[in-house]
Amino acid sequence: MILKGRVHKFWDNINTDDIIAARYLVTTNEKELGKHCMENISPSFVKEVKKGDIIVAGKNFGCGSSREHAPLAIKGCGISAVIAESFSIIFFRNAINIGLPFIELEDTSAISSKDILEINLDKGIIKNITKKDTYRIRPFPEFLKRIIKSKGLINYIKQRYHLYV
Repeated sequence: MILKGRVHKFWDNINTDDIIAARYLVTTNEKELGKHCMENISPSFVKEVKKGDIIVAGKNFGCGSSREHAPLAIKGCGISAVIAESFSIIFFRNAINIGLPFIELEDTSAISSKDILEINLDKGIIKNITKKDTYRIRPFPEFLKRIIKSKGLINYIKQRYHLYV
């Protein structure tokens, strides 16, 4: 599985309120949430994002409340993956649940906004096309790739067990 997109760079400790403000938690529609992603910390973010783009951040991405709305908003605005030095455990879990690829990279400091990245989840390689750098990551396990391809855990379970609920 290969993802390619332009980087939107953020810093350490991006919390769920930064990702999606509490005033928008009246819906779980990812497209609607996506219209307001990051607006409190980067008002122009949703206007600049193109489908397939990638968020890169520092440590503790997704800290704060245990709301699934945060990864839904990220996915809803067109982001294809989030790369960070570390993730809040609840964000990590919620990202799996909705099928949003998350990648831990020990040091993201060499990656800049607007760089073009190509992520190979099978081989565990991130290529920075802009800077001609390569980073090694842990390859995604098969079951996580299947959840992502299914667009989330619930869809994966429905498909795997032929459930029509």
